[in-house]
Amino acid sequence: MNNKVKEFNEYRSRMNDMILSDDNKIIKRIFNLDTNAFKEGHLPVKTKELLGLVASTVLRCDDCIAYHLETCYKLGVTKEEIMETMSIGTLIGGTIVIPHLRRAVEYWEALEQQ
Repeated sequence: MNNKVKEFNEYRSRMNDMILSDDNKIIKRIFNLDTNAFKEGHLPVKTKELLGLVASTVLRCDDCIAYHLETCYKLGVTKEEIMETMSIGTLIGGTIVIPHLRRAVEYWEALEQQ
C-alpha cells in the first residue's frame, strides 16, 4: 500500500478508536449519522460519495477529500469522473480550493499506485 494512503488510514483509524472509546453519546451519534448517510438509498452510494467529495472540496477539508477519494476509488470511480467532480468543487469553492485540488490529485495518484 502506498505510504501516503497507509499513513492516512492508520492515523484515521487510531484517532477514531480513541475518540469513540470516550463513549460520548453525541459524538457516537454523529459518527453513526455520517456512516448511515452514505449508505445506498434513493441515491446510489457512488453519487453520495461524489457529492461528499464536492462538499469536502468546498469546505476545504483535506482529510474528508482523501476519505471520499479512497471510497470512490474502491467503488470503481474513474479518474475522469473524479476530475469532473473536483472541477465542480473548484468552481463552487473558488480559487481558494486549488491547493486542495492539488492534494486531491496527489492522493488519487497514490491510490492508483497501490
